[in-house]
Amino acid sequence: MSAERIALVTGANQGVGLEVATKLAANGVTVYLGSRDLARGETAAAGIPTGATAIQIDVTDLASIAAAATRIRAEHGRLDLLVSNAGISNTRTDRATPEELAASSTASIVSLDEVRAIWDVNVFGVLAVYQAMLPLLRESSDARIVNVSSGVGSLALNADPSFPYRLAYAPGYAASKTAENAITLAMMIELEQTDIKINLVSPGFTSTALNNFAGTESIEDGSREVVRVALLGPDGPTNTFTRWENTTIPW
Repeated sequence: MSAERIALVTGANQGVGLEVATKLAANGVTVYLGSRDLARGETAAAGIPTGATAIQIDVTDLASIAAAATRIRAEHGRLDLLVSNAGISNTRTDRATPEELAASSTASIVSLDEVRAIWDVNVFGVLAVYQAMLPLLRESSDARIVNVSSGVGSLALNADPSFPYRLAYAPGYAASKTAENAITLAMMIELEQTDIKINLVSPGFTSTALNNFAGTESIEDGSREVVRVALLGPDGPTNTFTRWENTTIPW
């Protein structure tokens, strides 16, 4: 089998996903840069000197996911690395601050339609992509899955009254990350008797469109742990939940 590694990064036309795709390509990985809007993906891929190709994938659309899997199989026959990065924090069109979003997203008043939309991307989308890409990952001799989550989804952290982001814990984004963590744990348990590695990573409070660029970390800094884990070799750890640098996050 070729030493060339084949990767798919979802939600990679901007933010953390684009930075991860760029860094992977710079490390010799052949990257499928996943984007819901193919034109935006092609523009993003064109900005990467070499090794990146745009692929249309909407994680809420099973036909789109299946088509992406079919293309990857036809062109490479396998997938070595899956980075599930696509995610949304809300469905609003206004430019609300994180504090304003938190105030309008508490359990008693949050829009159920918005919660469903967030979970459709952040939870069901992650599971749908996993199910479609697993057969391709099984064809690899060194497969790894990296699910991009968030420390704000940690039940242990949010149970601590001193946790600084505790008041932002709500049924939408934060709880969707808790659910994503749970889905990832289910994947870990399913895969623990196989050679496929799986890791859960938090990029931290990174300045992206996800938080209306209110984050305190740069894209480069926020992407470091995702890239580090994605580039782990076959002897690297599995079943971890970390933030930079290799700091364990409690479930």
